Amino acid sequence: MDRVGKIVFYEDKNFQGRYYECSSDCPELNTHFSRCNSIRVESGAWVLYERPNYQGYQYVLVRGEFPDYQRWMGYNDSIRSCRLIRYQVSGSSILRVYERPDFSGQMLECTEDLSNLPDHWHFNEVHSAQVKEGAWVFYELPNYRGRQYLLERGEYRRYTEWAAMNPNVGSFRHVPGY
Repeated sequence: MDRVGKIVFYEDKNFQGRYYECSSDCPELNTHFSRCNSIRVESGAWVLYERPNYQGYQYVLVRGEFPDYQRWMGYNDSIRSCRLIRYQVSGSSILRVYERPDFSGQMLECTEDLSNLPDHWHFNEVHSAQVKEGAWVFYELPNYRGRQYLLERGEYRRYTEWAAMNPNVGSFRHVPGY
């Protein structure tokens, strides 16, 4: 099921300066603006990337206003590609995380956001995951901080399959339906 989305990128803070409205995936935003310091998500859920062609740091944003890049936990004012998150919501979000690669070792199944994974699980690392329903965002640190990784419905046999450099997962939350 495709979702309709609209996001507006502004070159300056507080929704000032040159802007670009986007309603579909865009692998190269450089031609539309040189820097991004504020964003309005009018509809949909989006994953933004620091580099072109959906590479680099990821930032997942849902409807709302972000007057400066710190509000979306950005490391800098570089947003070079974006895509609309497409998924079906059956009323619930289900995530399974595993201690080892290839869905082995101990498993934890979650249907709710978890702000501090180490408080609920005896491991500091997640080596594989299965998203049964919905879409989820992994954060490298507890309390939804650090690098973000979008996991849509599917299987991830190793942490490199969700583009992580290491298996550290401190918290995660589901992307709400809209």
